[in-house]
Amino acid sequence: MAKQAKNAISPTRSEDYPEWYQQVVKAADLAETSPVRGCMVIKPWGYAIWENIQRELDRRFKESGHRNAYFPLFIPMSYLQKEADHVEGFAKECAVVTHSRLEADDEGKLQPAGPLEEPLIVRPTSETIIGELFSKWVQSYRDLPLLINQWANVVRWEMRTRLFLRTAEFLWQEGHTVHATADEAMEETRKILDIYADFAEEFLAMPVITGEKTEAERFPGADVTYAIEAMMQDRKALQAGTSHFLGQNFAKSSQIKYLSAEGQEEYAWTTSWGVSTRLVGGLIMTHSDDDGLVLPPRIAPAHLVIIPVTPKEETRAAVLEYCQKLQKDLEAQPFLDGRVKVELDDRDIRGGEKTWGWVKKGIPVRVEVGPRDMEKNAVFVGRRDRAPKDKEAINRDEFVGGIGALLEEIQNNLLAKAKAFRDEHSREITSEADFVEFFTPKNREDPEIHAGFASVGFCCDPELEDKIAKEHKVTVRCIPNATADEEVPCIFTGKPGKRVVFAKSY
Repeated sequence: MAKQAKNAISPTRSEDYPEWYQQVVKAADLAETSPVRGCMVIKPWGYAIWENIQRELDRRFKESGHRNAYFPLFIPMSYLQKEADHVEGFAKECAVVTHSRLEADDEGKLQPAGPLEEPLIVRPTSETIIGELFSKWVQSYRDLPLLINQWANVVRWEMRTRLFLRTAEFLWQEGHTVHATADEAMEETRKILDIYADFAEEFLAMPVITGEKTEAERFPGADVTYAIEAMMQDRKALQAGTSHFLGQNFAKSSQIKYLSAEGQEEYAWTTSWGVSTRLVGGLIMTHSDDDGLVLPPRIAPAHLVIIPVTPKEETRAAVLEYCQKLQKDLEAQPFLDGRVKVELDDRDIRGGEKTWGWVKKGIPVRVEVGPRDMEKNAVFVGRRDRAPKDKEAINRDEFVGGIGALLEEIQNNLLAKAKAFRDEHSREITSEADFVEFFTPKNREDPEIHAGFASVGFCCDPELEDKIAKEHKVTVRCIPNATADEEVPCIFTGKPGKRVVFAKSY
């Protein structure tokens, strides 16, 4: 009987995908649940990934004219009340502060005291309070456009949580801009969507579909919402970023007006947009395997690890010296806009334990060096985009000189693999019967494996969309920009419609 393949992660993706995800997060030491229900602690390796996401997006925002600011965590409830659609969309997720301090009772137990005159909402998103401030900052057309971003935390009172994907508190950036015309605001909305899409593909190696949300999926209070949608390995869709054209809705509720060049007082046009630590969850589910996390080099906290192999004490010092020189030479090599980042793992633990630890953490390249490798002026190299036992000896100098090209090759391989997976599980559907068959679990061997992306003609009726969501547990992910002008008949009603993508989603 053939030996059963052993993996570092149990259960595997095919055995229990949700639990596999949790075990990858744990094995890679990315995050853990906190003592506060629904919240998470992001550990150094996981936070370093978020820092790299933050660093690259921040660079792109600033290059396109945006500046960072910071706004209060607490929002007066009356501010949310000004925008009825907005507050209705977030009301069930709001955490509310009603008291200003604590005091001890007769038994010495702390109790809330000092009720606030007005309850404060812990920031679920900042449109309302930023709108209040923008109304003071914008007076004239000369003040426009106003392009602001903030990096912050937000709270949405989620009860069913999953690390990175859905937590009561999470980290994000939220951009807020003000413009003189609708065209300028819409141009901003689409520009940011392109920034998100380019970043997802170029750095996360996560292919995305860009498109407009239907009325049923639109951001509360927005006129138009655009999103990037990615397919995870369980074939569910992940909404990985959104960009909203708010029209004049928030400008009117917050009184954001400006004096035009003609001397007329006009309401401004606004946008908002954001991505969050959910991107880390998307990164995990796009690339990781049954041995742990897989990281594209452009987003990895470190690009490679050097593991000294020192079975004999008498050769230990020489091997370490060789590895230290190798580390220095590798760190001098350029990659992207910086240098190659190298970890030297000289911990006094077994070599196999080190190797598997780094495999599970997803580091792109592992380099083993022992006395025999030194004699041959070689290194023993493993790549995370290949099987853990697939290693090869490479001349040391050739390896050092070619490390940048090797990292780019791994990056490109991961993107190509993710695109191929998405394309394999995407299908154009032209009838309701085929749609029902595609999304009916009993038609597949494993009910937990979702069908994928269905491209269909749809009339975008909100009531019909809600009915489909309840019956089949699928939603319209977006109206893809690539086919936005295409008019096709709705497969459910025969009415004129748009080509949309349906999928199960997170």
